[in-house]
Amino acid sequence: MDRPWHAHYADGVPANIDLPDIALTRLLANSVEQHGELTAIRYYGEAISYQQLELLTNRFANTLIRLGIGPRDRVAIMLPNVPQAVIAYYGALKIGAVVVQTNPLYTTEELAQQMDDSGAKVLIALDLFRTQVAPMFERSPLESVLYCGVRDYLPTLLKLLYPFKAKRDGNWVSFDKQPPEYDWLDSLAESEPTAPTFQPAADDLALLQYTGGTTGIPKGVMLTHRNLVANSLQCAAWIPGTRMGAERLLAVIPFFHVYGMTTCMNLAVALASEMILLPKFQTVEVLKAIARYKPTLFPGIQAMYLALGNHPEATRYDLSSVRACISGAGALQADVRERFEGLTGATVVEGYGLSEASPVTHANPIGGTQVAGAIGLPFPNTDAQVIDLEGAPLPVGEVGELLVKGPQVMQGYWNRSDESLTTLAGGWLHTGDMARMDEQGFFYLVDRKKDMIKTGGENVYPRDVEEVLFRHPKIREAVVAGLPDDFLGERIKAYIVLNEGETAEPEEIMDFCAEHLAKFKVPREISFLPELPKTIVGKVLRRLLVEAEPLPAHTEPPLPPAE
Repeated sequence: MDRPWHAHYADGVPANIDLPDIALTRLLANSVEQHGELTAIRYYGEAISYQQLELLTNRFANTLIRLGIGPRDRVAIMLPNVPQAVIAYYGALKIGAVVVQTNPLYTTEELAQQMDDSGAKVLIALDLFRTQVAPMFERSPLESVLYCGVRDYLPTLLKLLYPFKAKRDGNWVSFDKQPPEYDWLDSLAESEPTAPTFQPAADDLALLQYTGGTTGIPKGVMLTHRNLVANSLQCAAWIPGTRMGAERLLAVIPFFHVYGMTTCMNLAVALASEMILLPKFQTVEVLKAIARYKPTLFPGIQAMYLALGNHPEATRYDLSSVRACISGAGALQADVRERFEGLTGATVVEGYGLSEASPVTHANPIGGTQVAGAIGLPFPNTDAQVIDLEGAPLPVGEVGELLVKGPQVMQGYWNRSDESLTTLAGGWLHTGDMARMDEQGFFYLVDRKKDMIKTGGENVYPRDVEEVLFRHPKIREAVVAGLPDDFLGERIKAYIVLNEGETAEPEEIMDFCAEHLAKFKVPREISFLPELPKTIVGKVLRRLLVEAEPLPAHTEPPLPPAE
């Protein structure tokens, strides 16, 4: 197979890397053995060393064992970027359990669906999420919940002040925890710090990462330890000059997204790097964190770089430590990249990936040639091609479906063998994205997965929203589409036909959606129409609705989506 992209890699990036036959937990063990004294986690000034992280993950692993969890049992983690997210992740993997990453924004309804499909027995969640979580015991196989707090690993002074701030902001939660509800700190204190005897293997299942895949129906992507090790080391190889024990990563991209999990958490562990944890994106807080803790690497999304670059006081902060940024989860506009590079001196490159590939498969070179509008070159050890409707490879410049092959590609979908066979037909991952390749081997996305909406780094499938809209008693028909947005990538709009004689205000529909959907899935705009455009067989022509929209006006950026 011709691979023209290898000629355009940055200096020092190999076409192939030697991938060790190890479990992901071995990467942590290596960092502990070689750099145990270095900081693994920086959390609002509090430092947790790699040696301390090792002991904490052992305690959590033994906590799970006491709860009856063993190899291949599913352990759900519903946390923002707090130390417990790292401890629970690696602790679960140490006993051969399978991690189920769960979005904290999910409603009880969405959470129940994921718990039921995955069969998760244990959930780790913030105490702030108890309202969403408590009903799970009657609606899923869930057997126990470990609740932790934002303040658990704060520095002493902030830990003392936190209750006052939380009460002022209406975020203070306190309740008596009795089985099947457990307290995180108490549970770990009662567990031994000795390493569990179980040793996971490279081909063992490590993660169920839920995604809409290519059909929009939520399903668990099965990723092995080998998949996750491969993508972590591919990311490390893509950034020239990285050194073990010498990097600091700003970790504000959520770990419950596979992008943040790999490019922040697992990459940091692979490099014995410091993770600077921020539970949510707040522009000024991120500026202060960069100036104070001096991260060298900052994986993010366009909305983050845009908010930072546009902040009126950004130049007051020393941001010069940032050396490299990979922007994912959507297209990166040239003016956003240039503004942030001018502010920091960093190199910002656009990448591409999907949950089914752990997730990164392509990126523009860091320190090499960047091509505007391209998602970049295939990673080391990765092949890619563009095919036509019959499955035949297309020549340079022709548009077709993007296929990917590599060690980071999933094993299939959880309990969905037919869809797995279709998506992995011929040994290639069929991405469902339309793309083309130029003569140098740079790839360009022409259209994303059919109908999928990318808003603020989140994947939203119209079907999820439409099913809720159809449950509203006033609605006869509804269709949802993504409209271009300079800051979010796309914003969600619903086109609605009401039942005869009914009237409704947009706010009524949005409020109804908010009761049943995560916040990022709620439409930002509503249009009431007398009818929807359809084909002769009754299929709604979503494309015509989008094309009829006026060109978007340039407005001031909203708060970043994770705010």
